[in-house]
Amino acid sequence: MRSSDPLAIAVDLGTTTLAASLVSLAAGERLASAGSLNPQREFGADVVSRLDAACRSEEAARRMAELARTELHRLAEELLARSGAPRESLRIIAVAGNPAMEHLLLGLPVRSLAFPPYRPLFSAGRHLPARELGWDLPAEAYLFPLPGGFVGGDTVAFLHGVIDPRSPSPEPRLYLDLGTNGEIALAAGNRLLATSAAAGPAFEGGNLACGMAALPGAISRVSLEGERLAVTTVGGRPPVGICGSGVLGAISLLRERGVIDATGRLLSPEEIPSNLGNRVTEVAGAPAFILHRDAARTVWLGQEDIRQVQLAKGAIRAGMEVLFQRAGIGADEVNSVILTGSFGAVLDPRSLKNVGIFTEKMVQTSLFVREGALHGVEKALLAAEGVVAAERLAGAIRVVPLSGTPAFEKHFLNNINFPEAER
Repeated sequence: MRSSDPLAIAVDLGTTTLAASLVSLAAGERLASAGSLNPQREFGADVVSRLDAACRSEEAARRMAELARTELHRLAEELLARSGAPRESLRIIAVAGNPAMEHLLLGLPVRSLAFPPYRPLFSAGRHLPARELGWDLPAEAYLFPLPGGFVGGDTVAFLHGVIDPRSPSPEPRLYLDLGTNGEIALAAGNRLLATSAAAGPAFEGGNLACGMAALPGAISRVSLEGERLAVTTVGGRPPVGICGSGVLGAISLLRERGVIDATGRLLSPEEIPSNLGNRVTEVAGAPAFILHRDAARTVWLGQEDIRQVQLAKGAIRAGMEVLFQRAGIGADEVNSVILTGSFGAVLDPRSLKNVGIFTEKMVQTSLFVREGALHGVEKALLAAEGVVAAERLAGAIRVVPLSGTPAFEKHFLNNINFPEAER
C-alpha cells in the first residue's frame, strides 16, 4: 500500500458489539479489523432500554452519543495505527446500525422511535463531516439509510452484501441477522419484505449468567465425545463464559439428550437417563447445568438463561411467520436462507432447528455469512456506485411492523416452547 492510497473505514454499529475495518479504496481489500463491546450497555442491554433512558433524560442521551462516538474514534485510531497508514489518507467512515443506534450516535431525539408509529427522523443515508461527530479525522462520515421502524442501516448493509442484482437467487429466500435487534427479510414474488424483532441479547451472550461476547475464552461450541461433554472456546483459551453460538449449541444438545424438556424446564438429575444428570445442580437457588469447572472458574447454563433463549427464539420465529403470512407462503416454501450474527462461530443450523427457529428444509439450504453487515458496508465502499446501490436497495424494502400486531403475538406465544426432540 502506498502512503497516498485513499482509505475508508467500515463500521457495524451493533447494539451489543461494534465491528470496524480499514479498507484500501485503491486495492479493494481489507487492511485491518477491530471490535469491542458497545459502551452504551451501561444504559441497558437492548434498544428499548436505551431509548427509554434517552427519552427520560437529555443527559443520558448526550452520554450515549459521547460513548459511541468516543469508542468508534478509538477503533478508527487503532486501525490506522495498526496498518501504519497516515491519517490524511482516510476519506470516509461509513456506519451501519439500527435506527436507534444511528439516532443516538448523531445525537438526534429518539421519541419518534420509542413511541408509535416508531418512525426514524430520516430515511436516506446521511453525509456529514467527521468533525461533527467529534472525530478529529480528515474524512466524511456516512450513515446508512433507515428503511423504517426498527429496520435500519445494518439490515440494508447485510442485504447489500449478499444480494447480487445481476444474479437473482431462487425465491423465496430468507435473510436473518440474529442479534439483540433481530432483523429478518424475505425476498418473495419480486418483493423484499423486512421486519425487526426485539430478541434481546441472548443470541450474543448478553443477559445470561455466564454470557459474554465472542471474545477469547468464550465457549463457542458444546459437543459430546462419547459420554464426555466437550467445549470449544474462542481462541482456544480456558473457558471464562459462553457466547451466542455456545448457548444455542448447548441448549440444542441438552434438548436432544433429554436434559431440557419442551417447555424449557431443566430436568432434575433423577429425571435424566444419562451421566449428564450429574452436571445438573443449583446455583444461587436455581437449577443450572455445569458446562465447565476448573480451579479458577465455573461456567454454567441456568434456568433463566434457557428462558431468555426461549423469548428470543420465539420473537424471531414469530417475525418470520408474519413475513411468510404477508408474502402468502408457508415456511417450507422458503428455498434458501442466508444467516449472519455475532455468535462467535459458524453456527450449526441444526441447533436453530432444535430450538425451533429453522425447519428441516431451512437447515439443508442455509448459508452462514460472517460479519454480514460489516461485509456489506465494505462492499458499498469498494464498489463503483456502491453507496448509490445501497440507497436504491433501501428504497425497495417494504417494512412490516410487528409491535402490537395480533398475528405477531399469536405466533410468539405459539413458539415459546421448544419443538419435540426427534428420537
